[in-house]
Amino acid sequence: MRALVWHGKEDIRCDTVTDPEIEQPRDAIVKVTSCAICGSDLHLFHNFIPAMLPGDVMGHEMMGEVVEVGSEARGKLKKGDRVVVPFTIICGECDQCKRGNFSVCQTTNRKKDLADKVFGHATAGLFGYTHLTGGYPGGQAEYLRVPFADATHIKVPDGIPDEKVLFLGDIFPTGWQAAVQCDIQPTDTVAIWGCGPVGQMAIRSAVLLSAKQVIAIDHLPERLEMAEAGGAITINFDEESVVERLNELTGGEGPEKCIDAVGMEAHVSPSMPDTVYDRAKQMLGAESDRPHILREMIYVCRPAGVISIPGVYGGLVDKIPMGQLMNKGLTIRTGQTHVNRWTDDLLRRIEEGQIDPSFVITHTVSLEDGPEMYKVFRDKQDSCIKVVLKP
Repeated sequence: MRALVWHGKEDIRCDTVTDPEIEQPRDAIVKVTSCAICGSDLHLFHNFIPAMLPGDVMGHEMMGEVVEVGSEARGKLKKGDRVVVPFTIICGECDQCKRGNFSVCQTTNRKKDLADKVFGHATAGLFGYTHLTGGYPGGQAEYLRVPFADATHIKVPDGIPDEKVLFLGDIFPTGWQAAVQCDIQPTDTVAIWGCGPVGQMAIRSAVLLSAKQVIAIDHLPERLEMAEAGGAITINFDEESVVERLNELTGGEGPEKCIDAVGMEAHVSPSMPDTVYDRAKQMLGAESDRPHILREMIYVCRPAGVISIPGVYGGLVDKIPMGQLMNKGLTIRTGQTHVNRWTDDLLRRIEEGQIDPSFVITHTVSLEDGPEMYKVFRDKQDSCIKVVLKP
C-alpha cells in the first residue's frame, strides 16, 4: 500500500509499504477514506519529538471502512462499518479507561518500558507518533491496523460526509476538552492563543459552552478571519500588545480562562525577546520547547483563573514564572485528549447542526501530494489552515 513515511527531519515521503494484517484477536483493518495532517505532525516533521525512527508511518487523524475484523472484536465491529479512528489507542478495561482517562490507558503502549523511563509512567499508545507512545503505524495510508479495535473506534452513520466527522478523531474533541477543562461560566472571558485547527475548535467550543466573550490571538489574517467568523474577538500580536489588549477587554482584570492551542513551537519574533532566547537554546540543544505562550498566559490570567493546555509540549522548558503562577492561585489543566469521553456528545452536536467541523478545511489533496502539503502547511502558504488527504 501507499503511505506517508518519516525518513528524518523535514523528510516525509509517499512510499510503498507492507499492507497491515490482523496480528491480535482484538485488531481490525480499516480502509482509509480520509485522513488529515495535524499541527502536532509538524513537531515530528521538525524532529522536535524524540524517539521517531526512519520508516515510521505518519498520521493520527483518519477514518474509513472496516474491511477485516479479529475474532475478539467481532462483537463490536463488523466488515463494512464506517468508523472514525481516535488517535488514542484504548483498551476500555484498565482503571484509567474506566475513569474516562483514555489518553493514559495503562494497556496499549507497547513501548511501556521506554515511556516509563522518560515520563515516569507510560501513557496510552498513539497512532503515527513517537515510539514513546508505542510506535504504532499511522493512518496517512491506504490501510490501517487498529489494535484494540473493539474499543478504539467511533462508529458514524452513513449519509454524513467524511469531512464533517473526520475531526472527531482528534482536533474537535481536543478543542472541546480544552474548553471543558476551563469550567467555563457565563460570566467568563476565555482567551485562546493560536488560531490553527485546534484553536478554531476551542473557539467554537467556548462559544457553545456559553462564555461571555471569546478572544483569539494569532497574527495570520486568514486564521484571525476564521476565528472572527466563529464568534471571537481577535488580537493580532504583530500589531498590538496582547497583554494590554486583554486587560482592556476585561476591565483590567485579565481573562478568567486561558487556552494554549500553540504548544512547543511558539512564533519567534524580535518583538518578543523571550522567543529569540528560546530558539537559541533550542538550537543549542539546551531547551526542547518554546514556552512563550505559557509565560504570557500566566502573566495575564486573572488571579484564581484556569490555564488549559491542549498544545503539545515535548520535553523541557525554562524561565517559567512559578512565582506568578503560585501567588495568583492559577490552576493548570492539560493532557492528551480523552477522545472517546467526548465523541458521543460531539457527534450528536454535528447531527443536530450545532457545528460543522469541516469549516476548517482549506485544502483537500491526494495522499501522493502529502509530502508537499507538509511544507505548505508548515510555511502557511496559500492560506493553508487544515489539509485533508484522500488515499
